[in-house]
Amino acid sequence: MKIAYFNPRLFPALLTFMVIGFAPGLFAAENEVKRLSEPFEVTATHEVFGSKLPEGGSPLSLGELMGDNDKYLDQEVLVETRIAKVCQKKGCFFVANEGASTARVTFKDYGFFIPTDSGGKDVVLLGTFSRKSVSKEQAEHYSADLGEKAAAAPEKFEYSIVATAISIPKG
Repeated sequence: MKIAYFNPRLFPALLTFMVIGFAPGLFAAENEVKRLSEPFEVTATHEVFGSKLPEGGSPLSLGELMGDNDKYLDQEVLVETRIAKVCQKKGCFFVANEGASTARVTFKDYGFFIPTDSGGKDVVLLGTFSRKSVSKEQAEHYSADLGEKAAAAPEKFEYSIVATAISIPKG
């Protein structure tokens, strides 16, 4: 009786089939949209997360807010801005951007999150504006959550908004 052994020449082919078989699942999980919070309110055009936005009132643009930042520091502000980048792990923060103006937006008491596919959308939010110092470790953590490589020399501070409500357009 002859005992069959594994043919080592088949190993590369077997490995290739395994990688091809598993790869789509790995990439799908990595690119999957995460929605860890339900909207507070849903309209025909928008989803509101957190709490209700104030009726009326004219939102500042991020550029206006940053252009006169001393006036608004530690104040509650209504801001209209574009989401440049969203935390891809949970949607627990995003980077707002308008021209050269940038601010990190987090959510009060870690109480709600936004969908991870919200990047590129123009939103209206209500929150407290501040300036915070950022450690190298925090900068590295933020970069990792955005799926980016950390900067060699991160900024020493950043402008921040701790939001209590945000309205995001659907689609």
